[in-house]
Amino acid sequence: VSSTIIQDIKALCEAGEASMAYFYFDFRNANKQGLHDLVPSLLTQLSARSSLHCDILSKLYSVHDSGKEQPSDSVLTKCLKDMLTLPDQCPIYLIMDALDESPDTSGFPSARERVLQLLKELIDLCLPNLHICVMSRPEIDIQDAIVPLTSLRVSLHDQTGQKGDIADYVRSVVYSNSERIIRRWKKED
Repeated sequence: VSSTIIQDIKALCEAGEASMAYFYFDFRNANKQGLHDLVPSLLTQLSARSSLHCDILSKLYSVHDSGKEQPSDSVLTKCLKDMLTLPDQCPIYLIMDALDESPDTSGFPSARERVLQLLKELIDLCLPNLHICVMSRPEIDIQDAIVPLTSLRVSLHDQTGQKGDIADYVRSVVYSNSERIIRRWKKED
């Protein structure tokens, strides 16, 4: 779903009618799980497409001894907010996929709680040109945090088409014999 959304927004970006940054959380990759991974990625993507955003990021780089010092998450978050609040910008789309793959167990607050807090802070900015799309499995903590913040919510969790697509995918992997472990399964398995 996120790939389709990203492709549609890319057309707007190529026409100069929007800016976009996206991030995929991934439980298998420790560098794609939390706020300290998300925010620098968004900053880099936004600054690559805008000289004004690039100026903000360059200033941050200079202030931190030309990259020799690591800015804190709060400093990076402020930098992101500075980019988003520049006047007279075209629409900005932030897309985050698989938020449920951000861990919710270790640390206080957890990596996921910190991302959810960032989302609340960004929405509280009330920027008419900012559009945020977050995709996730319906985890209770995520729903509790996001539902009060959303203006539009779409749940695919119980949709017949979604379940059918998942079943088709599983069938295609199981019957493809492409996975080594599946080749060892008995036919009845």
